[in-house]
Amino acid sequence: MVERQRTFAVEVTASSSADAPELFALVADARRWAQWARPVVAHAFVEREGDPAPGGVGSVRKLGRKPFLIREETVEYEQDRRHAYELRTPVPVKNYRGEVRLIPRDGGGTDLVWRCSFVEWIPGTGPAVRAGVRSLIQTLSGKLVRAAER
Repeated sequence: MVERQRTFAVEVTASSSADAPELFALVADARRWAQWARPVVAHAFVEREGDPAPGGVGSVRKLGRKPFLIREETVEYEQDRRHAYELRTPVPVKNYRGEVRLIPRDGGGTDLVWRCSFVEWIPGTGPAVRAGVRSLIQTLSGKLVRAAER
């Protein structure tokens, strides 16, 4: 009997008094992650620039803590509105895709929606991985908002 692979999703929302361009500049440029996402992301590099440079479509960033750095490729890019990426490092999930959407609020500020989805690699591990991803994205969202508001 073949077990069906299950897809899992996470959505985290946050609000910021910062404008969408400030949040976008931090999240779309890998070189800035080691400034705002520490200690979770202690090292951040642009392996390949995209269009537009540096973090546009086709860019590949490496993020994390040595020796474990993950590679993510930008697959969709809407200046100051949306940054979507896919994981390129082999990890215990398949088809990991993330998206940061920035929604300007009337009167100032921005709502941030960070969504991720993946297919579990090992049957039964999806719920635990989802919990870990949710915790990570909540932490990163909070750090991103605080950095943009400084």
